[in-house]
Amino acid sequence: MANDQRTLILTGASRGIGHATVKRFSAAGWRVITCSRHAFPEDCPWEAGPEDHQVIDLADFHNLDDAIADMKSRLNGAPLNALVNNAAISPKRDDGDRLNTLNTEIDLWQTVFNINFYAPMLLARGLVEELKAGHGCVINVTSIAGGRVHPFASSAYSTSKAALAALTREMAADFGPQGVRVNAISPGEIETAMIGPEYQALAEEIPMGRLGRPEEVASLIYFLCSEPAAYVNGAEIHVNGGQHV
Repeated sequence: MANDQRTLILTGASRGIGHATVKRFSAAGWRVITCSRHAFPEDCPWEAGPEDHQVIDLADFHNLDDAIADMKSRLNGAPLNALVNNAAISPKRDDGDRLNTLNTEIDLWQTVFNINFYAPMLLARGLVEELKAGHGCVINVTSIAGGRVHPFASSAYSTSKAALAALTREMAADFGPQGVRVNAISPGEIETAMIGPEYQALAEEIPMGRLGRPEEVASLIYFLCSEPAAYVNGAEIHVNGGQHV
């Protein structure tokens, strides 16, 4: 491995936006350490994938200290250039309907916030020295659902993403003096395994007339981790075809 190879740690890597992000960074020569609830996806291997893949349940705080220690061990003293917090869950009722503030159990709220909100902060905080050494950046993946009541996304998911957007600003203020940039990207309706057929109807509400593609989101993440974005800090960038306007 070249000494000047840049390194990304990515959560939620096994499908959708995360999967596309791994492929985008790997194609550019980055080393990618992936983290997911799922085992390494052998149907889409990338260089050093199985060796640099962690199976982690971010819902359990007791896992995070060990996970961070394992990440540091894999870095083996090398700097960390980017951390992308992409892992998230949006639970539904057994019949597939939306879970709202009236029918979501408090334990499920806690699980959603553990994964979608607390884990990004704790991972970034635990890896801050490695990020400082790499003049690195943190990308938090929020959602269009964080800024409006979404017809399908659960209330817990939507509010966790709104909280993550606010957290991004706080982190940008705290990490910036350490030489670490923190930004967020806010995808709209993206064709991933997380969405169902009902989302296709939303394409009519999008000025561009279609759902987004995971690789389009991955390209923006890559840009924010590159030198041309060196002065971008504390931003939340919409990737939704104009759906938010």
